[in-house]
Amino acid sequence: MEHPADFQLLEADGRLKAELTGDWTSRSLGDAPDRLRGALGGRRPSVFDLKQVGRCDTSGAYAVVRAAGESKSPIEARPETERLIELVSRAREKEAPPPPRGTPWNRFLVRLGRGLVNVGWDVYETLAFNGRILAALGRVAANPRRFRWAPTVALAERAGLDALPIVGVTSFFIGAVVGLLGAHMLAQFGAQVFAVELVGIAVLREFAIIITAVLLAGRSASSFAAEIGSMKMNQEIDAMRVMGVDPFEALVLPRFMALLFTIPLLTFVAALAGLFGGMVVVWGMLGLSPDFFLQRIVDEVGAKQFFIGLSKSPVMAIVIAGIGCRQGMEVGGDVESLGRRVTSAVVHAIFAIILIDAVFAVVFMEANL
Repeated sequence: MEHPADFQLLEADGRLKAELTGDWTSRSLGDAPDRLRGALGGRRPSVFDLKQVGRCDTSGAYAVVRAAGESKSPIEARPETERLIELVSRAREKEAPPPPRGTPWNRFLVRLGRGLVNVGWDVYETLAFNGRILAALGRVAANPRRFRWAPTVALAERAGLDALPIVGVTSFFIGAVVGLLGAHMLAQFGAQVFAVELVGIAVLREFAIIITAVLLAGRSASSFAAEIGSMKMNQEIDAMRVMGVDPFEALVLPRFMALLFTIPLLTFVAALAGLFGGMVVVWGMLGLSPDFFLQRIVDEVGAKQFFIGLSKSPVMAIVIAGIGCRQGMEVGGDVESLGRRVTSAVVHAIFAIILIDAVFAVVFMEANL
């Protein structure tokens, strides 16, 4: 049971003594600190006696230090209470950090400089992460029995087969939208038939792999970052290192291989769904039969566009898995860090996908493909 904080002022031989009683904690302080300062009225007691205080926390210690500091009086208390008061006194004596100085332009330059330094560190940590991945891959290649097939197959099922419905449905509507726009715009020039080529090239070359990669960035990159990050928060990764298990072999490499296996399959499904969506729209709006649509895809578009789009899938898999796993490895010990890293995994993965696709487009254009 807590006793409310109280005090009494004792005068003897012309000396004033402040004797504190009760529990000086945040729950039982009440208005005792204000009453104490009011009762002192600027007078300086010879001593603050805390020997009869039951419990004392930082709130009570701060109240006592504040009252004793104004009067500059010594404090007598039990050893544990003295240590707490000494700790609070040192914290109170520290000066507050000075306010930021300089013009807004200077502060902007400071923030810009810090951002560039952080980018440099991020590049360095990315290279270090890639080096560890290559080292783990080299060890597995030298001894294939070290490869973990069970988690790889489980992750491939979760990242690949479970994503088939959303990839297929999204690609179907993307193909339908491309076909709708193509049929509407090309009809103005009497070139409706070229809507087939528009759907074929757009879906097979770009949209199938882009939609697949972006959806996996939202599903798999965030999942990888959250799983590895939560394991790091719970010190499971440290326990793995203590037991002699390499986290890169046990956690990162299976996720890389799972996406390498599944993204080509998902890209193929996305291409079929996108073509089917475009075919339905072209058939409904322009009256071009499915046989005509498929024959024109074979004759005018060909398999080259599909293989161009499929060639991007290994790079996308490496980027998505690498970003997700790396952000998970960077998680600190708090939930805020976990949420921040999961968000960064998705944002960085989508940005990298768009950038890599643009690089591929320039390379293929220079190669006349």
